[in-house]
Amino acid sequence: MPLPTGDIVGLMVDNLEKRGSVFPLSAKKATRWADGLDIPHGGETVLYTGAMYQLLPYIIAMVKLLARVEDTFLANWVFMGRFANRFVNLSAIGARPSRAEIERYNQILRNIARLLQQAGVEFGYLYEDDLYAGALAYDMGVDGTLRTHAKRVDATLRKHGVRKVITLDPHTTNMLRSVYPTMIDGFDVEVKSYLEVLAEAGAEPLQRIDEDVVIHDSCLYARSEGVIDEPRRLLERAGYTINEPRESRNLTYCCGGPIEALFPSKSHDVAVERVKQLRGTGGSQVTTMCPMCLASLAKAADGTLPMEDISVFLTRAYTLDAPDASTEKKRSISEH
Repeated sequence: MPLPTGDIVGLMVDNLEKRGSVFPLSAKKATRWADGLDIPHGGETVLYTGAMYQLLPYIIAMVKLLARVEDTFLANWVFMGRFANRFVNLSAIGARPSRAEIERYNQILRNIARLLQQAGVEFGYLYEDDLYAGALAYDMGVDGTLRTHAKRVDATLRKHGVRKVITLDPHTTNMLRSVYPTMIDGFDVEVKSYLEVLAEAGAEPLQRIDEDVVIHDSCLYARSEGVIDEPRRLLERAGYTINEPRESRNLTYCCGGPIEALFPSKSHDVAVERVKQLRGTGGSQVTTMCPMCLASLAKAADGTLPMEDISVFLTRAYTLDAPDASTEKKRSISEH
């Protein structure tokens, strides 16, 4: 039996209303990535993660659980899970990612912060008040709940006197830059992706990397937010040769990630097709710009096509503490 989408959507909406996120995560887990980076608390300009990268390991673990339930008799009992979740956070019980998976996504956040610091960009961080932006709720069309949550985020930004946010992923960028202004009167926070900020800051590489990389555009970055040239400019400045798949830039092909929680099998089929397109360029490694894209495509590639977040490729060229390239390649294959 197919998964009961109504109950799954309802469970995530209940979480957003009661716990502030579709997949609730403790403040300790959500902010652990920033340990040791000496990022100031608050300020007019803040790095806003929206908890997207931190949530992905837990979303991946939950999707694996749902995939095992899909098309089995257990799908008939998902409604009981929603009922129980109103009293106990089942996400914390059912989603148990490995430490390696959690560390991988936390490292991406550290990479981005160090890239900005190396470029001389000044920013703070809201730590426990760095709230989830509501991207999945928007995708599911639950506008009433999302509007209430967006007002909560807006109030938090106002409380801290934030005037500009630097976002780390396309979903949070899209929510704060394009969706919130349609929901909240007077929402006037300046929103830029860290890729835009790095490109505008004129970040210069400390070493050039003579390698090819296949680029996978995020649908939201390319189609909705116009973030197309900046990542290419940063990669090329660092020495990378970019291979473009057949469908790229504002015609990019979906990774399948946004529908994974509701239709795991269909999502996987879409991701497999995209991996075929990426492999068809003849490139040896792939860069993504979105945590959902990375998770979905890496799963579909099943270790046969190395891929990493763009921050990993940029870190190797633009920061002093860049990891060894051979180590990164081995890890990208072994952890998928």
